[in-house]
Amino acid sequence: MSTSDIPPDFEAESPGAAAPEPTPDDLMAAATAKITELEAALLEMKDRWMRAEAETQNVRTRMRRDVDDARQYAVQGFARDVAEAAENLKRGIDAMPAAGGNEAIERLREGFIGVERSFIGLLERNGIKREDPTGATFDPNLHQAMAEQETTDHPPGTVIQAWSQAWTLNGRLLRPAMVVVAKAPAVALPESGAGPAQTINTTA
Repeated sequence: MSTSDIPPDFEAESPGAAAPEPTPDDLMAAATAKITELEAALLEMKDRWMRAEAETQNVRTRMRRDVDDARQYAVQGFARDVAEAAENLKRGIDAMPAAGGNEAIERLREGFIGVERSFIGLLERNGIKREDPTGATFDPNLHQAMAEQETTDHPPGTVIQAWSQAWTLNGRLLRPAMVVVAKAPAVALPESGAGPAQTINTTA
């Protein structure tokens, strides 16, 4: 076919012809999709950062608490021995004979009492405190029941005698108090052949 046979309005398409240009709507849709993708990625990164920051704060808190505990309770064994020494000092004072007009014994007693008072004050300034449980309600977290005693003078469960004091170090128990606890007297059963027990009306 000769060139004279090609229609004048015919245009040959080149192999690398450009694609049609996107419309403004296409550009807006693509931009919106990209923005949505970036926002999602930003939210994910923010969530990861917040989680990491919270975990870091938790680690700092735990480390600070561990350091504080180590500082406060590192001497717990020593404090327990010191509390035992204070108990022995008090037992020694209580075991001293009555003065009976003997001035030397009276001065000796007063001297030991003054030493004990200063010793207890020194312990308290360092976080070691003692508590007299007499008259308090029995607390298994602070007291160790050594015996029970029937009595009507105190409600059941009341500490009526303390063989030793309760000792704490910065609020943590060092030595429980050894105590005697009140209990209600046993109810006597009626003797055989006795008449029926009277019933008391409590509904009136």
